[in-house]
Amino acid sequence: TNCVQDQTFGDDFRTQLDLLMRLRRDVRRFRTDPVDEAVLARCLDAFSLAPSVGLSEPWRILRINSDTARAAALKNFTTANDQALRGYSGDQAETYSRLKLTGMQEAPVQLAIYCDDGTTKGHGLGAGIMPEMRRYSVVAAVTLFWLNLRAHGLGLGWVSIIDPKQLALDLDVPSDWRLIGYFCI
Repeated sequence: TNCVQDQTFGDDFRTQLDLLMRLRRDVRRFRTDPVDEAVLARCLDAFSLAPSVGLSEPWRILRINSDTARAAALKNFTTANDQALRGYSGDQAETYSRLKLTGMQEAPVQLAIYCDDGTTKGHGLGAGIMPEMRRYSVVAAVTLFWLNLRAHGLGLGWVSIIDPKQLALDLDVPSDWRLIGYFCI
């Protein structure tokens, strides 16, 4: 991409950027109507704008469309959520049990985003001593994607109660991929 190094931004731009960041939310309630594919594609383009260690671009994005894969992911969440609930007691358990922690049953778009720890792109530059930098790169890309979705009027929910090993088996991903997140849009 062609980057202008000395670009300055005015107060109006900074105000709008601040507002965008403040309006970004982790969504749990979704409309079930389809997401416009062109808008989704534009939002996914944010990944190509994200910084990545050694230009490795280690993100791997799986769109979860099949009923079988979605059912497996939802079962994974339910099992993990039941296990998490057992870690609470009394009022905390009651409060936890009332929380809406996922929109997996409603969200029309679901993505599993992985970091490819075995990528040869970038030739290991910057990741030799700190290989976790690849995962941080994916998180940075997810953040840009999230902000882009919000700017287009779409919400994103990050499902954090999920067993990554089971999901990897269910989705049959390569062994050197690590789950960064399961996302509902």
